[in-house]
Amino acid sequence: MTLAPRITLVTLGVADVAASTAFYENLGFSRSSASNDNVTFFHMAGTVLGLFGRAELAKDAGVEDSKPGFAGVTLAHNLNSRDEVDAAYAHALACGAKPVKQPHEVFWGGYSGYFADPDGHLWELAHNPFMPLGGDGHMVLPE
Repeated sequence: MTLAPRITLVTLGVADVAASTAFYENLGFSRSSASNDNVTFFHMAGTVLGLFGRAELAKDAGVEDSKPGFAGVTLAHNLNSRDEVDAAYAHALACGAKPVKQPHEVFWGGYSGYFADPDGHLWELAHNPFMPLGGDGHMVLPE
């Protein structure tokens, strides 16, 4: 049996589930009723974002809870224009995000910037004129 590749759930290990939940709710994320004191799930277009205690997430995966710095992963939110990127970046900072890289024109012809959530998870906000968003908000990749 062959399954189509997809990501259905991204779980972030966080220091304080309640504080991180409040941060993401301030950003405008909608919490699911499946959430509880130990884990929060947010509705997203086509996927789910989960917040779970960092130590418990490491334990569940059977790995050491270490903080190596940059983990080689970023989350991205693509938007329809540079103005939308600027507005989303300003909103994230107003909600308590840490500025990492101010939105600017980038070498590949787009526009992007980065912020970090309270636990240091990096989010990129970007406008890619070569990969427009479809009507459902998903990226349309060239064949």
